[in-house]
Amino acid sequence: MDPTLLLSVLAIAVGFVLLIWGADRFIAGAAALAQDLGVPKLLVGLTVVGLGTSAPEMFVAAVAALQGKSGLAIGNAIGSNVTNIALILGVTALVTPLVVNSSVLKRELPVLSVVCIGAFVLMWDRQLDRADGVVLLAALIAVLVWMARMAKVGAPLAAGDDLAVDVPEQAPMGRAILWTVVGLILLPLSSQLLVWGAVNVANTFGISDLVIGLTIVALGTSLPELAASVAGALKGEPEIALGNVLGSNLFNLLVVLAMPAWLSPGLVDAAVLTRDMPVMLALTALMFLMCAGWRGRGQITRIEGSLLLVAFVGYETLLLISG
Repeated sequence: MDPTLLLSVLAIAVGFVLLIWGADRFIAGAAALAQDLGVPKLLVGLTVVGLGTSAPEMFVAAVAALQGKSGLAIGNAIGSNVTNIALILGVTALVTPLVVNSSVLKRELPVLSVVCIGAFVLMWDRQLDRADGVVLLAALIAVLVWMARMAKVGAPLAAGDDLAVDVPEQAPMGRAILWTVVGLILLPLSSQLLVWGAVNVANTFGISDLVIGLTIVALGTSLPELAASVAGALKGEPEIALGNVLGSNLFNLLVVLAMPAWLSPGLVDAAVLTRDMPVMLALTALMFLMCAGWRGRGQITRIEGSLLLVAFVGYETLLLISG
């Protein structure tokens, strides 16, 4: 193997490990620090923990956008959503069928559907600019306010349960500051390493930045959600997977997609509108139908999980063939 290519692959692997660990340390440190400073747990959950779970995608998108690789940044956001639905829900459903709470159909899934369609409309003119970034930011604030209100009145939130409740334990101020700083240092450095390796691999094989973002980068940044979802299923809590996917997909569109809009506004690859966004929208609609239930109560069965995995393999194969 060419030494440069080998070094690039190593950079991607190391970058992923440091990125995921750095995000975990940042969330733990920042959440503990906020609680030490008296910030309400609900607010910590919705902001630090909620947005922090999308930190890997967000930092990778920011670094890529700053380097003029907006295709990689956009691909990371959309590809992560496709991976979350087709791979994560597919694998988790194979472990154990996912029974869907009715509140998910009434609130979370419609909100995600509207956000998906809205993101598609924003890019319809093949431009992703700062005005679009403002719209995404406004939508993010609206979603956070909505989640906070639902949590305050005690309404169950599939996308918000893990955000509003599963907040890391408090830690001494010194340790909280240490982990926060470590996370803030590792996140941009590991993102830089990952983007450098991914771009080199793309250039070596003649693959576009968009496809690299949709495949390797999207899969790598979705690994924490995959691990958490499978672990939840093995512990008899498969609903964690759906909560992870709904929350992650919302933040990927509202936060991660905003990075190239703010930092590197410009033209959107035509394939995003003709291939990638339609696939994401179709999978979101399919998830909605599965959750609503073909017959009887809503659940994602093992057969449906297998169909999702087939869709994921088919989409990834299409991407690699089209390059």
